[in-house]
Amino acid sequence: QMHLEESGGGSVQAGDSLRLSCLTSGGTFSRSAMGWFRQAPGKEREFVAAITYSGGRTNYVDSVKGRFTISRDNALNTVYLQMNGLKPEDTAVYSCAARGRTGWGLYMDRAEYDYWGQGTRVTVSS
Repeated sequence: QMHLEESGGGSVQAGDSLRLSCLTSGGTFSRSAMGWFRQAPGKEREFVAAITYSGGRTNYVDSVKGRFTISRDNALNTVYLQMNGLKPEDTAVYSCAARGRTGWGLYMDRAEYDYWGQGTRVTVSS
């Protein structure tokens, strides 16, 4: 059973940057594929970024490509989401997710993940 805790959210202006962190415990982080998802008010939770267990491959939703970067530090059991050039449409609650099952790939479907954090709110004003 893994526990995930996000931090780093806040209220910023358009064009600003934030770095979200997701600290994990209780599992084998170094063997877990990880992802970031977000849910805007009144919308479904959507995929944002994914990273393989090794950190060797990443994937992003088109709307954040070139602005967001997912990374991980297996020694610290932490996954990050660096968000640059924030836009008002990035406003959402951001949650990290961990895959508890074996898998060497990238996962964009919520159903592929077994553990979730409580989320951290990001608000971007114009």
